[in-house]
Amino acid sequence: MTTSNINLPKESLANDETVPYIHRDISWLSFNDRVLQEAKNPAVPLFERIKFLAIYSSNLEEFFRVRVASHRRLMKADKGTKKELGFSPKAIVKEVQRIVNKQQEEVSKVFEKQLVPELRKHNVFILRRLELNPEQKIDVEEYFKNYMLPYVQPVLIVKGKIRLFLNNAALYLAVWMTSKSAPATDEYAIVKIPSDHLPRFHELPPSAPGRHDVIILDDIVRYNIEKMFPGYRIKDTFSIKLTRDAEMLLDEELTIDITHKLRESLDKRHVGSPSRFVFDREMPQAMLQFLTEVINEEREDDDDEEDYKLDKYSLLREGRYHNNSDFFRFPDFGMTYLRNPPLLPIPYRPLEDAEDFCKAIEERDHLIYPPYHSYQSVIRFFEAVADDPKVTHIKLTHYRVARNSRIMQSLMRAAKSGKQVSVIVEVKARFDEEANLNWGEKLEREGVVVHYIKDPVLKLHAKLALVRRTEDKKTQFYTYLGTGNFNEDTAKVYTDFGLFTADQNIAQEVARLFSFLESGNRPTQPFEHLLVGQFNLRSELERLIAFETAEAKAGRPAHIILKMNSIQDLGMIQKLYKASQAGVTIQLIIRGICCLMPGIKGLSERIEAISIVDRFLEHARVFIFHHAGAELMYLSSADWMVRNLNHRVETAFPIYDETIKSDIKDFIQIQLNDNVKARILDKDLSNAYHTNGSDIAIRSQLETYYYVKRLVQNSKQ
Repeated sequence: MTTSNINLPKESLANDETVPYIHRDISWLSFNDRVLQEAKNPAVPLFERIKFLAIYSSNLEEFFRVRVASHRRLMKADKGTKKELGFSPKAIVKEVQRIVNKQQEEVSKVFEKQLVPELRKHNVFILRRLELNPEQKIDVEEYFKNYMLPYVQPVLIVKGKIRLFLNNAALYLAVWMTSKSAPATDEYAIVKIPSDHLPRFHELPPSAPGRHDVIILDDIVRYNIEKMFPGYRIKDTFSIKLTRDAEMLLDEELTIDITHKLRESLDKRHVGSPSRFVFDREMPQAMLQFLTEVINEEREDDDDEEDYKLDKYSLLREGRYHNNSDFFRFPDFGMTYLRNPPLLPIPYRPLEDAEDFCKAIEERDHLIYPPYHSYQSVIRFFEAVADDPKVTHIKLTHYRVARNSRIMQSLMRAAKSGKQVSVIVEVKARFDEEANLNWGEKLEREGVVVHYIKDPVLKLHAKLALVRRTEDKKTQFYTYLGTGNFNEDTAKVYTDFGLFTADQNIAQEVARLFSFLESGNRPTQPFEHLLVGQFNLRSELERLIAFETAEAKAGRPAHIILKMNSIQDLGMIQKLYKASQAGVTIQLIIRGICCLMPGIKGLSERIEAISIVDRFLEHARVFIFHHAGAELMYLSSADWMVRNLNHRVETAFPIYDETIKSDIKDFIQIQLNDNVKARILDKDLSNAYHTNGSDIAIRSQLETYYYVKRLVQNSKQ
C-alpha cells in the first residue's frame, strides 16, 4: 500500500520562495506504513510480524494524541494563525483521516487474512465466542465471574441524563439492544473491557493435544454480555475507543515551580478533549451518530476555549479489535523458532574487562554501538566512577532512563559517598514527565543536586556525562557523549552510538554546557569542537553544507551523508536542494519523517534517500561531510527538525579518532547497501524496497552485527 502526497499550499520561506515539501505528518504516516509492511512481510518470522502490528498501533495512538490533537486545536484558531503557518489544519486532518482509514483496512486484512491463518498453521487458534466447545464455555464463564466482573462497569446510556465519560485509550463494547418488556425500540449501553487490569489474551483449555486455543478479552465480554443486561435482547456489540489530547499547555512565563505545574497538567491529561473516536466499521450509522452525540455532551459545560468535540474528522473506522498494541504481549507458547534468532550483545572488552576504567579512556577514545555492543560498558563506567575515591564530580543529562536504572543507582551511591553529583532532568519528555519528576525527587532525597529546565519551550535533549577525577594533584576530565538516552532498556533495541573520550578540549566544552544548564548563564567562550543547540548547531551545519556547495560549484568533489530519525526543517531542506543543484552528492538514511523530496530533476536529483525498518529501531544520528578530502564526521542527538534546531539543547560531537571514524563509515556504507530492509524515500511516498541492483542479499542490521563481531575477533578494538 502506498500513501499519496497531500495537495496542500506550499509552506513559505522567509524569502517567499516555495519549496517542494511533504508535510511532516503525512510523511510520518508513510513511515508507519513501513512498519505495517513488516507485519505484512511473509519473510518476517510470525511473532515478529505480530509485534510490528503492535508497533504500528502504538505509534498511531501517540500520533493522534499529539499531532492530530494539535491540528484540531489549530482548527479552532483564528485565520491569522492559519495563514501564518502556511497550511490548512483542516486539510491535514482530513487527509490524515483518509490515509489512516485506508491503512486500517489493510491492518484488518493483515490480521484476519494473514496472521490468524498463519497462527493456525502452527496450532495457535484465536477463537471467537461461537467457536468454543463446552469445556471452553465453562472456562470463559468462570474466568468472567471470578476475574472480570468487578471491572466491566456496564452503563445504560440515556441521552441528556447520563454523561458518558470514556477513559483515554480504554476499550469498551457498545451494546445495541432492545427491551424484552417494552416496545422494541433501540437502546444502547457500554461495557468496559478490562484490559488495563487483565491480560488481553486468555489461554483456553486446549481442544486437542498440541493445540493452543486463545480468546481475546473482548470476546469473553461478548460471551457474557447477556448476563449484564438480563431484561434486554442483545442485537449486536461493537468495539469502541476514545483517544484524548495529550498536550500539556504550560505558561510561557512560569511564575511557579515547573514541577508543580507539570503535576497539575498530568492530572488533566487523562480528561483532555477527544482527538479520535475509533469504532468497529460494521457499526450502524444510527448507533454511531447516537454515541457521538452522547460523548460530545461531556464537553458542553467546559468553558475552555481550547476545548473541542468529536466531528466527522475525528471518526476512524477500524476492525473488530482495537488497541492492537496489546499484541506486544501475545503469547508465543515457547515457539521461539517463530521469532528472530537471538543476537546476543557483543561485550566491548577494552572497557568491560579494564582494571582501570578511567585509564583505558585516557589511552584512547572508545566507541560502542548498542545493541550490537553490550551496554555494560556504560553501566560499568558509572559504577566505577561512583566507587572511585579519586572522582570528585559527576554530571549527567537525564531525558529518559530505565525504570530500574543501575546508572541512577550509581549516581545516588556516589552522592552518598560525598561526591558532587549533578543531574539535569528534562521533565517535559513527552509521556515520561511523571517518571522523570519521580526520578528527580528520588535523586534529590539521596543528595544529588537536581536541575530542571524551566523554560516551557526549551527542552534538553543532549546525551552527556562528565566526570572530574583528581590524582596526584592532577585533574582529568572524562566525557561520555551519546546519540541515545542513558537507558538500559532501550539500549537493547535502539541502535545508538556512544563515545567515551578523555579529550580535554571536548571535556572543557561539555563542562561549559553543563554550567549553562545549571546556572542559565550563557558561556562567554564560543564552542569550537561541539555543535550545540541554542548556540552554533544550526549555523555550523549551514556552513558545512555551504562549503560542500561551493566545492561542487568549483568543480571539486563534494559529498554529504546524513543519517537521522527525521528531517523536517525547511531552511535546512532548502540548503540541501541548493547543494544538489550545485552538484553535491547527498545520501540520506532517514528512519521516520522525511519532508524533503529526493530525485526531482533540476532540484534534488543528486539526493538519494532510504529508510531502514527492521528488528532494531534505527536511532543514531551521523553527519559526514567530504570537506575537500579532510572529512568531518559528527555524531549527534539532534534530528534536523525545527524543534531540535530551534527549541532544544542538542549536541553534535566530532569524531577525531581515525579508526573509529573508519568503523562508522563502514557501518554507514553497510546501511547504504541494504537491499532487504531499506525502502526508497521519494516524492510519491511509495515505500518501494531498495534493491540496489545486487544479487547478494544485504540486510544491514545483520551485516552490522557480524561486522562488529569481526572487529572483536580481529582485535581492531
